[in-house]
Amino acid sequence: MGRSGTLILNVAARLLLPLQLLFSMFLLLRGHDEPGGGFIAGLVASGAFALYLFAQGPRALSEMLKVSPRDLIGMGLLLGVLSTLPAWWAGDPFFTAQWWTIPIIDFKASTPLIFDIGVYLVVVGSVLTAITALVETDQDEYDPTDYDQADHDQTH
Repeated sequence: MGRSGTLILNVAARLLLPLQLLFSMFLLLRGHDEPGGGFIAGLVASGAFALYLFAQGPRALSEMLKVSPRDLIGMGLLLGVLSTLPAWWAGDPFFTAQWWTIPIIDFKASTPLIFDIGVYLVVVGSVLTAITALVETDQDEYDPTDYDQADHDQTH
């Protein structure tokens, strides 16, 4: 699957990608207090990257991401595990939320936010791994350079 060649899809993908990623960040950051969170934000971001993949092709997506989707899964799992450690170090029960205020920007960081970021990365990595595997399988099955007229004539 190369470039789709449709102007509308290419333009829409380039315009919608930053908007969808911005909306996914909004969902991620508000998720602890209101509906949203790492899972739905990861799905929105995955949708943005999938649209870009279908419009521009797998090579363009991998050049834009600069990291393998499988690495995103690993980083997300690591953040999920790391989010449990501050409560353990404070002597609180496992997964007890810990909060810190960052004074310069008046931002409240927390272990639930770290966990949500981990979930976000796992979801984005998982969906992109699945989608890119399907696209690559589709490319492998249909390779116009492997087409041989003699083979085609024998089967038909």
